[in-house]
Formats: sequence, structure tokens, C-alpha cells
Amino acid sequence: MKFVSDPAIADKIRKMNQRVKWQDPLVVQRSIDQTRLVLNDDRAEEPEFSFLVVGDSGSGSHYTYNPQRQVAELMLPHRQECRFLLHTGDVIYLVGSSEYYQKNFIEPYREFICGGEQPQRIAYDQMIFEFPILPVPGNHDYYDLPLVYGLVSLATLPIRNIIGSKLDLDVGWHGSKQGDAYARAFLDYLKVFMLPPDLARHLDTHYTAKTDTGRCLHYKPGIFTCLPNRYYTFRYSGIDFFALDSNTFNDPSPLPATQQGDIDRQILEKRRVEMEQQKQEIMETSNQLDPNDPSEAEHLDDLRAKLSQIEEIVVDIDKQLAADHKTVVDTEQLDWLKQRLIKSWHTKEVRGRVIYFHHPPYVTEATKWNQAQTLAVRDRLRNVLDGVAAEVGSLAEGRPLVDLVLNGHAHCLEHLQTMNTGHADSNINWIVCGGSGYSLRRQRTEGTDLLEDQKLVARSQLFVGRTGQGSQKRRPYSCLRIDVKDGCPPKFVVRPLVVERYQRQWRDRQVQPFTI
Repeated sequence: MKFVSDPAIADKIRKMNQRVKWQDPLVVQRSIDQTRLVLNDDRAEEPEFSFLVVGDSGSGSHYTYNPQRQVAELMLPHRQECRFLLHTGDVIYLVGSSEYYQKNFIEPYREFICGGEQPQRIAYDQMIFEFPILPVPGNHDYYDLPLVYGLVSLATLPIRNIIGSKLDLDVGWHGSKQGDAYARAFLDYLKVFMLPPDLARHLDTHYTAKTDTGRCLHYKPGIFTCLPNRYYTFRYSGIDFFALDSNTFNDPSPLPATQQGDIDRQILEKRRVEMEQQKQEIMETSNQLDPNDPSEAEHLDDLRAKLSQIEEIVVDIDKQLAADHKTVVDTEQLDWLKQRLIKSWHTKEVRGRVIYFHHPPYVTEATKWNQAQTLAVRDRLRNVLDGVAAEVGSLAEGRPLVDLVLNGHAHCLEHLQTMNTGHADSNINWIVCGGSGYSLRRQRTEGTDLLEDQKLVARSQLFVGRTGQGSQKRRPYSCLRIDVKDGCPPKFVVRPLVVERYQRQWRDRQVQPFTI
């Protein structure tokens, strides 16, 4: 039984374009770049600055504790010294519903939001940030409820009634409506302007920043803090940041119609049956636990997290097994990234480049490292960077094309470095920041080295995730502070901020900073 429904990529693209009135005649007439923003910050030209990173923060409900609030409190002492916060996706669990923004986002991050002293009065689609929060969508921000659960919710029955379990899944009455809740919460939802004069007035008020790619949205903390699009770019202190929506280029290639393809299909079908059996076992186990007992309540939290983890694996398998599967790739976004990276390398005042998006191309977390979606994203980003390298040529002078790539999706904190991959993604630093709220995961038993055709392509340098068993289980939740130093190329001092849950107590955990 499926607990989530993932919309088709073509639907994601089409719906999001409608919401921001992509390339509307009034937008085109004004030469507006809908993929760019300018931060209203007098300090944007200072050579050194810091920023925060958080990901997979949508923790849902817990019987005994709320890690998301603990992580938010980790960041608060750094807020004055940092300029903005990047979010690597999965803002809301389990299905991106607007119903859960209050407890999944507004309440935990209330100090970052105007009016946060009374968070219950803040509507999810009316948030204005005092401190810039710049997210990308995660897969859960696009998820919806399967029809049967929607009907159950409409009947005001808890989901646990239909699944025969004590586990209350955080799904509410509906899902994300194909990413609509995320769009209303964070994007400039131009669809609400039905009359051309109203749209024109809005564009002339908020798209006033002038750049070399045209007019663009002026992001003003405390006044107007919407994003122009699901993917976008901004420049700060000579660093170009590129925010991507990896949900539209993570579609795995179909299994080939060959003997090996048939064997792979049988393996996947067998694994899917095993996943369904594990779901049933989890639900049966949950019925034997008492949520009023602290130790058993924590076990219930783990079971609910495990159920979500299995569901993501099932989604990945189903994408490969779909009989009518035709791979859809968001070529418009990838072409945009390629051209903007080329332009960035030809712009003298740019001294560094950071890309952030949800699905990590490189990771050693046990459930994500070899998923079809992981490999698909790796392949497509490689193709982009290979194309950039061909155009940039000697301009890079031995530097990697990108200084840093930030991701989420894998529920851990990890730093990896690629070796010589044979492609333009060689010698890049990759950081997975996805351990900020929900269902921490373990590192794979296969070790820290990632291979392709027996060739070493990447190595994990740091992994912070779940360890131990039973009463010795450790759950280190994390976020990052990154200090950008002067110079070209710049240095990035990465400061992990970690708070650990151990034996039903919270304690700070020290992880040494490292320099990229």
C-alpha cells in the first residue's frame, strides 16, 4: 500500500510555470529575468561573509521530542553574523501539505519570520522573513496523498485506521497539491493577479533590481521575501549561487529491453515485495507499543521514520518499473544552468560558484547512495558541467568548475570529494546537509569509497548520522555555518553545528570545522 504519490515531472514543470506566470507577455515586455534575484543588503560587496545551511528540516510530529526546534536554536546565536540561510529542500513532511507549515516550519523558525513572536497568527502563504531564507523544493514538497487516503481524511478518520496501525502519519487532509503549497509559501505567486494592470503594478513594484541579464526581483528582508522561480540564481560578494529544482531532472532511465534488463526488473520486483513486507511488519510492531511509555514512544518515532524511508525506496523502484515509463528531463533548467555557469566564468568580478539542490549526486548514506534517482542526477549534472568545461576552456586554470555543491535528501551530514571521474565533476567538494529534522540515517556498510566500473570516483571525508543500537543509539541532528573568506579562489570554512539525542537527552556535539 503506497502512502505517497509523486506527480509526473511534466506536471511539476507545467504547474510551477503557471504559478509564476512564466514568460508572461508583461514579464517579457519589461525584460525581466525570472530566474534571478538581488538581495537587499548593503554588505553584499564585503569580501568576507557567512551563511547558514539547513535541509530536510520538516520533522513532522514526534511523540517525545522535536529535533527541528533544537536545530533552529543551534542557528540562532549565528544569525547576526550570517547573511542568509540556504535550505536544501523537504521543508514539510510527509506530503508537503499547507496544513503542516505551522508546526513544521513557522513555529520552529519563528525568530527568522516577521511577527514570529506570535507564530500562530502567521499564515503559511503570507510569510515575510526578517532573515533571508532561500530554499529549493524537495521531493516531499511535491508529494500528494493517494486518492484512498484523501477520501479517508475527508471522512475525518485518522490514516492509522486504514493502515491498521498506531502510527499517525503526518499527511492531514491533503498533500502538496503538486507543489502548490511550497509555491504559495516561497515563490512570487503571480497567478493570483488575474487582471493585467494588477500584474503590471506588482512587477513594477518588486522587479526593480537591474542586472546584466535584465531586471529582476528585489528580495527585501522584512518587506518582500518571495523567490522568482523554483530555480534561480543570485550573486553575493563575488560568489554566484545557483539554486536548482532537482525534482525535474531525477527521472531514472527505463530498464533496457534486454536479458540484463529483464534480470534487473526481476530483482527490483523482488525488492519491492520485500519493502511491502517490511511495511507490514512495522505496522504490526507499532501496535505492540505504548506511546505513553517514553522508551516505547521513541521506538514509535523510529518506526514512523523507517516507514517513510521505505516509502522513498518504493517510489524509486516504481519509477524504474513503470511499464510505460518514458524518461522526462527538465532540459530547459539544465540548459539554463549551463549557460549561466559559462557566463559566470566570463564575468571578472565573480570569484566563486556554489550550487545547491535537493538530490545528492554523491552520497554514502545507506538508502540513497545507489538509488536510480541519485545516479540520474549525477549523470545529468555531469553532462552540464562537461558542456561548461568545453566552453570555458583555459579560463578555469585548473580549478574545479564549481567550488561547492550543497544537497539534502539523504538524512545525514556528509562531506565528500570527487576524484578524477573522467568528467568535469572531478575534484569538487560536495556537502550533504539533510540531517536537520527527520529520520536520521546510517552510513552504508560498504564503506566510504564510491566506485564506478571498479574505478574510485568519490570518497567520503566526514559522515554524521545515526549510530548505535537500542539504548546506545545516537541521533545527531545538524546544520551548517559556512564562512567565505576573501580571495580568488575563495576559501570556505565549514562549521558543522550538531545537537545529539542520546538516551532521551539532548547534548551538543562538537564536530571540527574544515576548510575547502
